[in-house]
Amino acid sequence: MSYKLLALNIDGTILKNNGRLQKETKEAVEFVKKKGVYVTLMTGRNLLSARKIAKALKLDSMIIAFQGAMIGKSLDEKLYEAVIPEERTFNIVQVLENYSCNVRLMHERYSLGNRKKVQKQLVVRTVLSSGDPFFYPTQFVDSLSDILRDEPLAVPKIDVYFANEEEKKEVMTLLHQAFPTIDIIEQPNGKIEIVPSGVSKLAGLKRLGHVLGISLKEMVVIGDGIDDIQAIEAAGLGVAMGNAPAQVKKAADWVTRSNEQLGVAYMVKEHFRKQQRLEFLRKLRTKQ
Repeated sequence: MSYKLLALNIDGTILKNNGRLQKETKEAVEFVKKKGVYVTLMTGRNLLSARKIAKALKLDSMIIAFQGAMIGKSLDEKLYEAVIPEERTFNIVQVLENYSCNVRLMHERYSLGNRKKVQKQLVVRTVLSSGDPFFYPTQFVDSLSDILRDEPLAVPKIDVYFANEEEKKEVMTLLHQAFPTIDIIEQPNGKIEIVPSGVSKLAGLKRLGHVLGISLKEMVVIGDGIDDIQAIEAAGLGVAMGNAPAQVKKAADWVTRSNEQLGVAYMVKEHFRKQQRLEFLRKLRTKQ
């Protein structure tokens, strides 16, 4: 099987735990590109932040950002975009403000968060450290609903952080019942991501593949998170990182090394070194 597209998750996959991009990973991506393979990133990050990683990898491809709510090379060159409408965003925020949670409204150019204190230090650290403030500024306010009342906002994604697991489950149930046109992606460490209905990394890959003329079976997907499972299962070759949870590894066709042990570079060299350049294979089929 000759694979035509390689989709890489960012955090916990191509980045080390300290957020660094390894030289070997850059070389592996360049190696695959020379084979004629389309390389894309799929992430819960905003497009501006993902674009910065893509630039470091010398990628000029479409990126699947905001869990698939946005696909594009840049904010000016989008293939697809889905948002939670202004009124629904406001109503969701009103529900969330009844609970002890950190809320981040993830606009395409910036994020808007509440200042509510959550006891869990890990949650607070995640809220404050996610995203690059230069590329993606964050503003914190006392009341999100007050701001939205004066300045309505439609967003591709809402991130919510809970210190209490029971409260998180209660809110997820309530949101599912009250807002049937949203999907909720559950993450570790008390986090959920609220996205428009039908948005996921897998849906993003399908949309990108349709435009490129590449089927899911012609794709390789490498990821480490619960939100990568659907894409890993649907791909022609689904790969889990060594640092991935057990359910992610169970869904994969192959498990590579961890993100700290050059897992992406190792997998790419192992699986793509025998694959001929796609242009060469096309010419060969034409002659036959």
